[in-house]
Parts: sequence; structure tokens; C-alpha cells
Amino acid sequence: MTDETVPPDDVAQRPEPTPPTSIVPRASTWTVWTLFLFSVGVLVLAASRGTEWEFAGALRVDGLTTVLWVVVTFFSGIVHSYSRRYMAGDRHIDRFYARVLGFTLVVMTLTAANHVALFAAAWLAMGLLMAALIGHVREWEQARAAAAVARRYFVASSALLAVSLALLAWSTGATTITGIFAGLEGVSRTVGLAAAGGIFLAAIIQSALFPFHGWLLSSMTAPTPASALMHAGFVNAGGVLLTRFAPVIAEEIAVMSVLVVVGAVSALLGQAMILVQTDVKRKLGSSTLAQMGFMILQCGLGFFAAAIAHLILHGFYKAYLFLSSGAAVEQAVPKDGTRTQLGGSGIAVSLVTAVGGGVLFGVLTGKATSLELNSGAVLTLVVVLTTLTAARDILRRSTLPTTVRFVSAPLIVLTAIGGYAVAFNAVSRMLAGVPMTYVSTEMTVAHYLVVALFVGAYLAAELGWYRSSERLYVSLLNLSQPDPTTVLTDKEEYNDI
Repeated sequence: MTDETVPPDDVAQRPEPTPPTSIVPRASTWTVWTLFLFSVGVLVLAASRGTEWEFAGALRVDGLTTVLWVVVTFFSGIVHSYSRRYMAGDRHIDRFYARVLGFTLVVMTLTAANHVALFAAAWLAMGLLMAALIGHVREWEQARAAAAVARRYFVASSALLAVSLALLAWSTGATTITGIFAGLEGVSRTVGLAAAGGIFLAAIIQSALFPFHGWLLSSMTAPTPASALMHAGFVNAGGVLLTRFAPVIAEEIAVMSVLVVVGAVSALLGQAMILVQTDVKRKLGSSTLAQMGFMILQCGLGFFAAAIAHLILHGFYKAYLFLSSGAAVEQAVPKDGTRTQLGGSGIAVSLVTAVGGGVLFGVLTGKATSLELNSGAVLTLVVVLTTLTAARDILRRSTLPTTVRFVSAPLIVLTAIGGYAVAFNAVSRMLAGVPMTYVSTEMTVAHYLVVALFVGAYLAAELGWYRSSERLYVSLLNLSQPDPTTVLTDKEEYNDI
């Protein structure tokens, strides 16, 4: 008799997957990690010397490029290494690795592209490769359908971007991004507005903002490593596009105002959609919609460098959540959803934490240094409400003793805000030479509308108004439904593959 647990006879034990014997996964993984080390070296050189490189007008490596190269290659390296075991036994593993490596190289090209044709081609290639990864499991009819849905969105996004770049090139007589920026003064307002609108639409389609979020919620057939790459990297392309073309976008206050509204609505909608999800990956998809909305909101407020810092931190967070999502899958009896009442002391701690978080955020990032209502104050208010919600949620759900909870909640929240501020300042320094990474935008009706939306959403959540509306529940459920052709409804459909 031993202490080892003997599994029942009727429980089938899955054998450990054998590492792939092909050289492609190993070579691809080593290549990506080598690119990561190279990117770190370029970043250090650029940060220490403020150097930028240009190659025959086709490529230009600046601060934005170096930061994104490090981020992209790191996430890709993690996905490559994780997939060595996760994808073991997959009959198309070589094709999977070729696409992930190809995606990495295309994104690196996109971030360095200076010629408009190269930029547009890289944008299209990036979308097509991601669509192929979504439909990796060709044996699933639903995976093929999901790839087709995503491909339609990405081709539309690429067409809008290509037309916008063509308009700018025709109006300025330049074929490079830097040349277009130099000639923007000669562009008519009609052409400028049309180009800015096309770039705006291309960005929000790629970032899956409302009402173009359908492709993201229909992409759950993708292998988990591909989903991690998608949610941690691909959807951030919208923020990168807007930052790269900030001189074009920021010239049009109407476009910036629409960005603010679309970003705010998407952020609130994504957060609300999480409440009606029962699937782990769809919850993460709704969370991505919310985070991308906040990123685009920052762009609309003129804080493009802040948007880059946000997408980096969100990438780390979402990559971890997707790659660890399997640990959250279990069959269990629903638990009691009641939460601890805060009482007067808990409310006071939450309020102090929220105000402290807003002050810390405003001071460290310089976004709210006066009592004047401006775009920085709007963003700080959003942070205060978010901090208040997070602090109260921690206090209500924690099983720790009361004293420990009252100390740990502010500590956790304020540390997170401080970490974000450090990341923001570091990214801002790296992007100092990139045109218009910060734009002072004037207050419009859109900004006041966003303030009202966030305050109203906070009150609805805090007072539980949303729980009393069956119509709201059904509406959120309908909005979060993927394309019906992409849904796997019968376990036998995929258990036997």
C-alpha cells in the first residue's frame, strides 16, 4: 500500500503531449527571442542617445518603433514558448508557428514603416494573418466561419486606411508619412476630414470597438495562444495607428470628439457585457472591448502617449489571463453572490482611496494640475470613478479581517496607479520625438457627455439599478452574441476532433 492516489479504472488518463519533432517551432521560438534581445538593444541605444534611424525613405525607427518592437517581440516570445507544449500533437503546428512568426515580423514592419504603401500593405497582412490564426482548426466549420467574419472586417479596415493614405499622398505630393506631415498645411479641410475619418474607422474596426466588436466575440475558435496574441497585441493596433497619425487626427476637433464618445461608450458597454457572460473567453473578450474603449478615449482626449502606455500594460495583463484561462475552467455549483456590506468605515476608506488615486494620477502624469475642467480633468475623473469601484469591490469581496482589508485595498489600488504613472512617464520620454504624442484639446459637448455617462454608469452599478431591468439584461446579452455560424453548441462537435 502506498500513499499515491490511484485513479479510478473508469477515468481515462490523457498522456502527456510529446514535444514537437519538427524544427519549425524550435527555430521560430529562438528567432523571436533573438529579435526581442535585438529590440531591447535598439531601445537602450535610442533612449541613451536619442537616436533615430531612417532607411531609404521606406523605414524609420523612432521612439514609438523601439518601444513597440520590445513589446511585440516579448509577447510573441511568450506565445511561442507557451505553444511548444499547448500545440504539441497538432497536425498543423508548423503552419501555426509560421503564421505567428510572420505576424510578429509584419507588426515590426508596420511600426517602422514610413512609406505609405508599405504601411498599408503591412496593415492588411497583419489582419489576414490574424484571421488565419482564428481559423487555424480547419476541421471546425465554426472556425472557418470565424476566420471569414474577421477577414471581412480586416479587409474593410485596410481599404479605409489605404484610401485615407492615398488621399493624403495625393494632396501633399509625398509618399512617406514624414513627408505627409510636413505638407499637412497645404491639405484642404475636406480632404483632411475625409482622411482623418477613414483612419479613425480603420482604427476602431481593428480594435473591435462598438459597433465593430462582433469579429472579436466571434473569434473564440482560435487556439488559446492565438487569442492571447490577439487580445494582448493585435487589437492594440488601433491605438498605434492613431498615435502614428496624430498630426492628421488632432487637426479635426470633430474627429477627436467622436473618438472620445466612441471610446467611452465602448468602455462602458464592454464592462456591462461582462456581467452577462458565462464563458471564460467571452468574459475576457468583453473586458478587451472595455480596455480598448478606454485606450481610444485617451487618444480622443489628446493623450496618445498615455494610450501607448495603457496598451502595453493591458497587453501584459490580458496575455496572462488568456494563457492561464484553462485554470479557471471547472464544473462547479454556483456560489452565493452576496457581498459584504461596507458600512460607514468602508465607504470612507473607498472615498479616500478614490480621491487619493485621482490626485496621485494627476500629479504623477501631469494630466490634472489645476482645477480647470479640461481633457486632463475628464480623464482624472474617470480614473477616480474606476478607482472607487475597484476599492469598494476589493473591500466587499475580500475574506481577510476588516483591518487588513482597510489597509490592503488602498495599498493595492494606489500601487497600481503609481505603476501606471511610472509606465506613462517612461513611454512619454521615449515618444518625445514622435509628432504630437500629446495634444491639448478644447472641451466640447462630447466631453461633458462622457462625464455624464461615466457618473451615470457608476451610480447605476453602485445602486444596483441594472439588476432590476430585464430589458437591459436581454439587450446586453444580444449585443454580446457572436456570429451564429461561429458558435460551438454541442460538445461532441469538438471533442472528437
